[in-house]
Amino acid sequence: MMDTTLRHAAVEVQKLAGFFLDRGIFLSTAESCTGGLVGHLLTNEPGSSSWYRGGVVAYSNELKVSLLGVSRKSLEEHGAVSSHCVLNMVRGVCRLTGSEAGIAVSGIAGPGGGTLHKPVGTVYIGWGLCNEFWWAKSDFSGNRQEIKNLSALKAIAGLSSCFSGRR
Repeated sequence: MMDTTLRHAAVEVQKLAGFFLDRGIFLSTAESCTGGLVGHLLTNEPGSSSWYRGGVVAYSNELKVSLLGVSRKSLEEHGAVSSHCVLNMVRGVCRLTGSEAGIAVSGIAGPGGGTLHKPVGTVYIGWGLCNEFWWAKSDFSGNRQEIKNLSALKAIAGLSSCFSGRR
């Protein structure tokens, strides 16, 4: 599964690279449950420094608040695994890095930490481009590494598929 995921991610990253290079805009990432995997996959592409500014791994709620500007009230009301959180994370990383585009991921990779309403495999992904923001919720299954891989791939592929209509 890992080889297939990496190959698929590489294809999607090449699409993103072309999109960003053609427009002279930059991407940044804010990651929680993926622990930097999205950034890792993006930087596997040679020349990624021409369009990828960097990322923040904000695993703790405190860093989500202090670095990315996620409100404590939002975390108390909706939790870190929510659309509210990833939208604030993506806005925050774009603001922090001066990027026009962003990806944010927060979820429960397991094996523990799940609840009845947010079981293991619940992942929220937020995207942004030029002050337009959107999100999606996924319910992945598998072990911790599989959930992280699927989350990172969906984060990259989701951004790529959105941009393909903008070419």
